[in-house]
Amino acid sequence: MRGKTCIVTGASSGIGKETALALARAGATVAVVCRTHETGERAVTEIRQRSQSSDVALFVADLASQRAVRMLAAELATALPRVDVLVNNAGLIMGDRALTEDGLETTFAVNHIASFLLTRLLEPKLTASAPARVVNVASKAHQSGTLRFDDLMGTRAYDGWKAYAQSKLANVVFTYELARRLAGTGVTANCLHPGVIATNFGNAGPPLIRVGIRLAGPFLKAPAQGAATSIYLASSPEVEGVSGKYFVDKRETRSSDESYDLAVAARLWRISEELTAAAVS
Repeated sequence: MRGKTCIVTGASSGIGKETALALARAGATVAVVCRTHETGERAVTEIRQRSQSSDVALFVADLASQRAVRMLAAELATALPRVDVLVNNAGLIMGDRALTEDGLETTFAVNHIASFLLTRLLEPKLTASAPARVVNVASKAHQSGTLRFDDLMGTRAYDGWKAYAQSKLANVVFTYELARRLAGTGVTANCLHPGVIATNFGNAGPPLIRVGIRLAGPFLKAPAQGAATSIYLASSPEVEGVSGKYFVDKRETRSSDESYDLAVAARLWRISEELTAAAVS
């Protein structure tokens, strides 16, 4: 990975931090994106120490805000001479419905819209750096999700788990459509299920999720194990040129039936463009 420049969002802890660490250890220049300066500075210090690399830079953005995502993309494009890998790792699960400053349901905004917007804004940089890779961290939870186009923002009956599953399905659908649209550019797009990981990810989630995570704690993967497939898709020569696939444990796996629906993909793309139109322009 020497000579490569990688961006990892949600890198302050968990699998995001472990992914950034592995890429730094492999010799890449790594831009870590964190929500706050405090958590970000701690993460960067740790990654530099453990990787013995000084080529690790912090970028701060609250991905719930499209304004912040647009500013982040501009900062990254200015600071980085190239972008070889973009790992859209940041994500959350909410126990209660909340809206972002853009008026969007927070889970959908952070888990899908932020990745969609950041990727589109960095697309010129990625294509100019080709061969390049986009890696989207999805989840097996997408299999229980459906894209409720009549109520994407959960205004009628909010359920934290259903909102999360919908957002993870959006990750997979977006990945496949992005791969189709980037065909021939030298930029690949793949997504993955990292496994159920022992992190603080579910702390703000629904009560049943929090209880389940606590009970399952001894059986969960460590963050480094959970990051393995992200690292593989970001760096392995084995997947050079592979695009539009879903991986589990470094193996290509079939995703849900809905994720392959071209009409669903086209509709999600169109709606995502409409929801981010002001931020893109």
